[in-house]
Amino acid sequence: MVSALLVCVLVAALVFEFINGFHDTANAIATTVYTKALPVRTAIAMSAVMNFVGALTSEKVALTISKGLVDIQLDLYVILAALIGAIVWDFFTWWRSIPSSSSHALIGSLIGATIVHTGTTQHVIWDGVVGKVVIPLFTSPLIGMALGFLIMKLVFELFANWTPHKANGLFHKLEIVSSAFMAYSHGNNDAQKTMGIITLALVSAGLADPALGVPLWVKITCAVTMAIGTSIGGQRIMRTVGDGVTKLTPVIGFVAQTSSTVAIELMTALGAPVSTTQVVTTSIMGAGSARRRSSVRWGAARKIIAAWFITLPITILLGGLSAFFIGRVLGMA
Repeated sequence: MVSALLVCVLVAALVFEFINGFHDTANAIATTVYTKALPVRTAIAMSAVMNFVGALTSEKVALTISKGLVDIQLDLYVILAALIGAIVWDFFTWWRSIPSSSSHALIGSLIGATIVHTGTTQHVIWDGVVGKVVIPLFTSPLIGMALGFLIMKLVFELFANWTPHKANGLFHKLEIVSSAFMAYSHGNNDAQKTMGIITLALVSAGLADPALGVPLWVKITCAVTMAIGTSIGGQRIMRTVGDGVTKLTPVIGFVAQTSSTVAIELMTALGAPVSTTQVVTTSIMGAGSARRRSSVRWGAARKIIAAWFITLPITILLGGLSAFFIGRVLGMA
């Protein structure tokens, strides 16, 4: 039963990573595609490669997931329930074209499954949840928005005397570079969540030593899976991010991607699993509002922001329900 459950957990984890690839990849390339800096196929291929490279770079976020959220060794069915809850939410938001956070979906679902499994909230490391999840949930988008606004203002000053044609030509090229770094940051932060979950499962099955960190084969497998998911693309989400918030130009695309990359890399260095969706969206808002406040479609922005607030509570519920039903089926609840 344990080996069968472990296989189910590994399969579910890779399905989640695959979904994460096509669900969140749009964040890295939406502006590049919508400003026609790159054709969509080329942008997706570049993003897949940079996601792969980023996923192999560090493991701080993975360790937060595997060690920093719960203080109990979970049964494998609980980890499976957490993954199922996150997958259900990711599929729903993808279907509805809502740029939600895969990161917070996984974390919320893990918390909910743990609470139902243990019958108490005491095994959730709330300090870790608040410090590494809730606070970055709000600060990382604000950092992205502030950077987008400030960098855009700086660009206006530096290129005030350039003609639109000349400026667009330059920023089309710069946007490709910033998009590559954005995709790298996405892999560096997002891929690690699944690495952390798989490591947690291996430790629970007695097949890994938590003191040794994330096994190399887990890093490579997650990196490859995310890259494959990325290659499928995420054009449903891309439409919302790329054209739903403000009218994009090469300058805004470059500024938004650069701001997002800085914010995400800062959070990755702190081991905080943040949402690339949130950071990219607010960076676009910041850059767009620097041009003029009315250029941002605040109605669409409010719908996106609402998804940020409901993801954690809904996925806590989904993870809890999954743990309850799976536990009953397996006779482990």
